[in-house]
Amino acid sequence: MSQIKTLLAIMEKLRDPESGCPWDLKQTYETIVPHTLEEVYEVIEAIENGTTNELCEELGDLLFQVVFYAQIAQERGDFNFADIVEGISEKLIRRHPHVFGDAEVDESELPAAWNAFKKEERKKKGKGSESLMDNLPQALPALVRARKIQNRAASVGFDWQTIEPVWEKLHEEIEEIHEAVNENMGLDRIEDEIGDLLCVCVNLSRHLGVDAEKALRRSNRKFERRFRYIESRLDEQGRTTEETTLEEMDALWDEAKRREGDG
Repeated sequence: MSQIKTLLAIMEKLRDPESGCPWDLKQTYETIVPHTLEEVYEVIEAIENGTTNELCEELGDLLFQVVFYAQIAQERGDFNFADIVEGISEKLIRRHPHVFGDAEVDESELPAAWNAFKKEERKKKGKGSESLMDNLPQALPALVRARKIQNRAASVGFDWQTIEPVWEKLHEEIEEIHEAVNENMGLDRIEDEIGDLLCVCVNLSRHLGVDAEKALRRSNRKFERRFRYIESRLDEQGRTTEETTLEEMDALWDEAKRREGDG
């Protein structure tokens, strides 16, 4: 596509040793990682806000990150943009024989089949019989990574078949936090127990078909919105949060909830 060629040419110009941008010239794989993460989250925010124009722009910013990596790689002799496209195209065709071939796979069998393809690919790369838990990036948000870990375990049958044991485990973990706090077991133990509780919350959300990361982002936005309402109402009264009691702020919080139709 001519648009892709134009973008690649722009990136090449930005990295031109003689006439390029000084900032772009200084960048490496490592230094642009934070910018890549930021762009991913901005794409997510645009999707959750339902702003399609913003989404289009943010996807362009994310695509530019891929082009940036590809340009650096080409300069180093590692690979180029065409290699990236060829690699992902070949992988998608290989992992979807039910679409691009004659294989017949039921929808319920797709997660297990996908993991089987990935395991076979790892073997062909000489990585042997690795654990199902391998190749889960440590940099993933913890809630996202927890869900992926649980999904992989579930793909081989290591999972509760109903939601009832999850409820029981949830109450058990809450009691263990109470115990750790009441018996002064120390911060490390409390941290362990809270981590266990969060993992069970992810498991509960998974069984209910809810994305825990998305749910938490939604709650964060709700909290921010209601707290801003408190600040706004206090500002109308010529007051600040520092000059307001907890009880007064709680009353305004409840007012914000009622305005949103939430109790």
